[in-house]
Amino acid sequence: MKILILKIKCMKILYAIQGTGNGHLSRAKEVIPALLNRAQVDILISGTQAEVVLDYTINYKYKGLSFYFGKNGGIDFIKTIKNNNIFRVFSEIKKCPVKNYDLVINDFEPISAWACKLRGVKSISLSHQSILYSKNVPKPSHKDLIGSFIIKNYAKCTYNYGFHFEKYNNKVYTPIIRNNIRLLKRTEKDHFTVYLPAYSDKRIIDVLSKIKGVKWKVFSKEAKEYYQKKNVFIKPINSEKFEKSLASCRGILCGAGFESPAEAIFLKKKLLVIPMKNQYEQHFNAKALEELGVPILKSLKKKHISKIKSWIESDKNVELDFPNETQHIVDYILYEFIKKTIISELQAI
Repeated sequence: MKILILKIKCMKILYAIQGTGNGHLSRAKEVIPALLNRAQVDILISGTQAEVVLDYTINYKYKGLSFYFGKNGGIDFIKTIKNNNIFRVFSEIKKCPVKNYDLVINDFEPISAWACKLRGVKSISLSHQSILYSKNVPKPSHKDLIGSFIIKNYAKCTYNYGFHFEKYNNKVYTPIIRNNIRLLKRTEKDHFTVYLPAYSDKRIIDVLSKIKGVKWKVFSKEAKEYYQKKNVFIKPINSEKFEKSLASCRGILCGAGFESPAEAIFLKKKLLVIPMKNQYEQHFNAKALEELGVPILKSLKKKHISKIKSWIESDKNVELDFPNETQHIVDYILYEFIKKTIISELQAI
């Protein structure tokens, strides 16, 4: 054991984070200090679509491969293709200095993952996406060949560990809940919190304003300043204000991402989710949430207003325990990696 601890302390780790969306960076806020407790750590981020800011030095910043949201509930493929230059991506992979590190830990980040693969460097995936096809994880009934290919190959690593709403097998852990969320005082005021970045403000207002007597607080990627339309209050995205709204709301209507539903469940808030079109990962999440008893909408349309009203009137909630295990998870994957490395070295003698 002492040899393992000594080897870990001497390690130089590159922690690579996907910067498209807020979930990966939110999780990184808890993972980074746990890694720093054990080893030397440099940080890499690729992607450009997140509002979350890390309070750590970013050693490498790449544009990477980013997906862009549309305004009708899905990914805007034209904008995504237009804003991703494949030659730039190859250049970033070529420049990525993975050979300078003893280990690369990857949260669905493609530049370092492919750099590791092309140079024979071992890497560990510690993400939600990496365990979606593993044993006992709920899977959507419909097939999506492109979506499946992206999940399996976008940031492929040597070893896979990850997070989901339940511990479906021994490589799956329950969600990492940010300390900010854990410390929030849970109350229940008269509003519902909404975060649907794949829909335009106009679509959200058109649908939710039809439900009278309900106060909707919408956090918007479009809005530059606060405004109100009928009973819908539109606010620019702000992490602190979103957290307060989440802690005090009657319920949350959001996409079927991973972090926001997990935080809502942790805070014992009732939840209604809409999986994003052309985003296969969200359909895995929706299936898992549905099995837990969370209602799912196919889209945000006026024809679904009756289902939204039923959810508002319902007292049904999902109660799960998400213990704080971040340091334990980091320790376990580092010990496992060192043990495998030692065994490999002995076999090579």
